[in-house]
Amino acid sequence: MLNKTELKTLQNIESKYYMRPMIAKINADISTEVLSLREVFNHLYSYLVDCKEEVETLIQTRIQQGEIKDAGQARKSIAGSAFSNLIIWVFLKNKAQGNIDQNIFITSNISSIPQWKDLFYIKVGEETQKPDVDLVIYSLDCNAKLHKCLILSLKTSLRERAGQTYKWKLLMEIANTESSIKEKYDISYSPPILPLVCFATINFYNEINNPQHRGMFKFFDCVFIGKNIQTGDFIKPLSYLINYISENL
Repeated sequence: MLNKTELKTLQNIESKYYMRPMIAKINADISTEVLSLREVFNHLYSYLVDCKEEVETLIQTRIQQGEIKDAGQARKSIAGSAFSNLIIWVFLKNKAQGNIDQNIFITSNISSIPQWKDLFYIKVGEETQKPDVDLVIYSLDCNAKLHKCLILSLKTSLRERAGQTYKWKLLMEIANTESSIKEKYDISYSPPILPLVCFATINFYNEINNPQHRGMFKFFDCVFIGKNIQTGDFIKPLSYLINYISENL
């Protein structure tokens, strides 16, 4: 069973015009038993691509109605947010079905997480470094206090920000270890728990087998892909996220 906040999140995602074609296709596949809710995670790339024309039609309609001024900007915005919204929506649907424990939550709003500043801010001298956080999955204990936490960085492409995320992961590990590097740069970090740092992609540009990119993946606690392809041992299908959080949160 979902709480009021989670139900409101579902409704908010379903109300977004560009999400409607994708959610309709997912619901059709689930109702006809083409896929289970768990398996939907592995096909997010297909839903994004297959609904591209329908979303474009909706964009053009809104331009004609004066609701959107710049189609290019709308497409760019949708490309980033649709992936995140799909993961949250499918996650919450799996939780409602009982595939995810009730004490585990997902959010794109990091300030809603207990002790979020201690979790996500690393001091380097007088400056503060913050991670590249798209989603956070966390668990609460029986007293509703933070138990464990997973940072999930989402990228449709690996070309830009994957490197930024793993560099923060390295900084976090340096900050949590006694070392000369930590002293040299005056790094301080006192989280209530040490977050896991994971990465998820849909590999739009088929970059996942690039040796440089695969090398970056080694720095993450786990890497997931929402595309129905074979990826080897380290890069897991996105449906494995359910098992991963069950074992680690």
